[in-house]
Amino acid sequence: MAKEEWSFQESKARDTSTLRNRKVCPSTQQTYPVTPVSKGKSFQTAGHLLEDDAQSSNGSAAPLSNRGRDVFPTKVGLMLVVGLSFATRLYKISDPPHICWDETHFGKMGSYYINRTFFFDVHPPLGKMLIGLAGFITGYDGTFPFVKPGDKYEHHNYWGMRGFCAILGSFLPVFAYLTVQELSQSHTAALITATLLIFDTGCITISQYILLDPILMFFIMGAFLSMVKFNQQRVFSAPWWLWLLLCGVNLAGALGVKFVGLFVILLVGLSTIRDLWELLGDLNLSPTDILKHFLARVIGLILLPILLYVTIFAVHFAVLNKSGPGDGFFSSAFQSRLIGNNLHNASMPEYLAYGSIITVKNLRIAGGYLHSHWHLYPEGVGAKQQQVTAYLHKDQNNLWLVHKQDDSDSQSGPPDLVRHGDIIRLEHKETTRNLHSHLHQAPLTKKHFQVTGYGANGTGDTNDLWQVEVCGGRKGDRVKVLRSKVRFLHKATGCVLYSSGKTLPKWGWEQVEVTCSPYLKETPSSQWNIEDHINPKLPNISLSVLKPSFLETLLESHIVMIRGNSGLKPKDNEMNSKPWHWPINYQGLRFSGVNETEYRVYLLGNPVVWWINLASLGLYLIMVAVASVAIQRGFPLAQRRIEHSRVLKGGGGLLLLGWLLHYAPFFTMGRVLYYHHYFPAMLFSTMLTGITLDILLRSSDLLLHPPYCDWLQKCGLMVLLISVLYSFYLFHPLSYGMTGPLAHEAGSTMFGLKWMDSWEF
Repeated sequence: MAKEEWSFQESKARDTSTLRNRKVCPSTQQTYPVTPVSKGKSFQTAGHLLEDDAQSSNGSAAPLSNRGRDVFPTKVGLMLVVGLSFATRLYKISDPPHICWDETHFGKMGSYYINRTFFFDVHPPLGKMLIGLAGFITGYDGTFPFVKPGDKYEHHNYWGMRGFCAILGSFLPVFAYLTVQELSQSHTAALITATLLIFDTGCITISQYILLDPILMFFIMGAFLSMVKFNQQRVFSAPWWLWLLLCGVNLAGALGVKFVGLFVILLVGLSTIRDLWELLGDLNLSPTDILKHFLARVIGLILLPILLYVTIFAVHFAVLNKSGPGDGFFSSAFQSRLIGNNLHNASMPEYLAYGSIITVKNLRIAGGYLHSHWHLYPEGVGAKQQQVTAYLHKDQNNLWLVHKQDDSDSQSGPPDLVRHGDIIRLEHKETTRNLHSHLHQAPLTKKHFQVTGYGANGTGDTNDLWQVEVCGGRKGDRVKVLRSKVRFLHKATGCVLYSSGKTLPKWGWEQVEVTCSPYLKETPSSQWNIEDHINPKLPNISLSVLKPSFLETLLESHIVMIRGNSGLKPKDNEMNSKPWHWPINYQGLRFSGVNETEYRVYLLGNPVVWWINLASLGLYLIMVAVASVAIQRGFPLAQRRIEHSRVLKGGGGLLLLGWLLHYAPFFTMGRVLYYHHYFPAMLFSTMLTGITLDILLRSSDLLLHPPYCDWLQKCGLMVLLISVLYSFYLFHPLSYGMTGPLAHEAGSTMFGLKWMDSWEF
């Protein structure tokens, strides 16, 4: 055994020395890398080219002449993966010919890009931009309204947008195959992974519709594959730079589709930090070499993604230059840049003055305009005075008159300007009642005070007085329209005017509740800006001079998106799921149809695939623990057992980290969650399954001697393949659609297949 270990170490040193000076073509045989992370050497230690299938009992490598035998099977396997993946995703791509699930959102957003109409979404714009581009290229004219699921597409050309998403979804098994092949140098592991993904009904369904998920997962897998490929190249060679830059491009793409892309950025970042730490410990590298490595990664993995990400938003703002349904979510200054908005190319006085007619807009998402109308609060809801609400649309009832507290507004000459610290009274122009508050409870937010309209023809009482505060300002600062953030402090009670974001009942016309909050912390809900400003005694300026810069627009759009995401809270009786449901395939999602006359599609993973993945997670941890104990205790192990252990802890550990990073954060999120959020994590889990099962089957010689161990290995693979294919055969109607009897009826294609009561097909 000592001689064998000495021979292996000598061979290892010789191979490493050789690899520092040449680029090695990737082996197509069963070779295993020590780790998926580059150590700063000219090539990964996978270049040892240690054979597995062809190894002798003492661990020596098979002759090099045998290493080219699997080139053809590798190409055939890859071609088979590509063919099956595209065939399963593009099959029946036009069915059903109506809106399914979230197509109503993302198809509509694609139309907005074609029509150049501004809209709001809680996700970054790249995915919707690509959907719109795909539709435009394939002849869709952007006129379909996308009102609700079930609406027929009729003559509208929708297949291009679906086909684009399906094509990107078709690359996922291919990327997984190539990634596992690189991490394990095992065709068997790569084929197991690809088979599980190709025949997963959930992956098929989520790839066939106009959704962001296949686009997001394409970039996530592209980034991860690029990182793995990068770590296998000779440093500073052309392929090394290519894969580094491709990784950066895909990182920008992932984040540009959804903020979930941050998880793969974290994964690549942690791998890069480990990589640089290993480089720092390589005494063969000079400080200059280490600095070059550091700067290369800064350029490829930080500066390039930031540049591309910012470019995505520059294109987004340039294309969406027309006023649309997203205006109200953004500040008045932002709206002034949109063609068709009443603030675009408008002119008005720059600073607020007494005697002005104004509209006041809340700065929270969907905070609305300060609004009142003739209707009173109902009996039992505070004082029965005139309602004050926040209204999301422009309306004559949003207009208010600004008065001094003593009603001594200037009647001649230029009016006085309103300044930070002034006490004012706001009179509703339509009803002539003053903005008022008192110690009665607010309608919905019980710890806040009620805000009403009180008095007549501008007369009222001391509860009508409000102090103006410019956020971040000092006494005497003027209030600038559009740009100044203002708070209104109630003089009598000390509370601050507040938009709660809660929707009032029908007696309040389902408008947004306005309260007076005793909590004085500055938040968007308590901040307002002056939007419309009419005062004929003051000179007007063009609002174009108040337009925000690109960086201000970029920052505001991110603040709005982040607030929008955090505001997606579960509603009463709303269908959502919990993270612990996802790995066990507890509950799917209905994409289309609820009765026997409708075309029914249900998002649910292939049960065999998902439960194998779940079991493999536990199996992986056991195998790593056993291997670690064996090595730590110094048990005599064959060379390939050592390589198996390195693959489990290297490539397998990286995949386990990827799964955790894309899954565990959801347990901390307060927003509403759905089953489809697990699919990025599921990709990493499946790749880990491929490596785990491959090594488990190759370890069959621990139980049986040849040729019985070979038979056991082949039988195991055959049982796995048959199980996956048969399960796919049983559950494929969930993906490709079904009509007729429901699952509980004897004539249904899914009769007897509700293995879990929580499945709702």
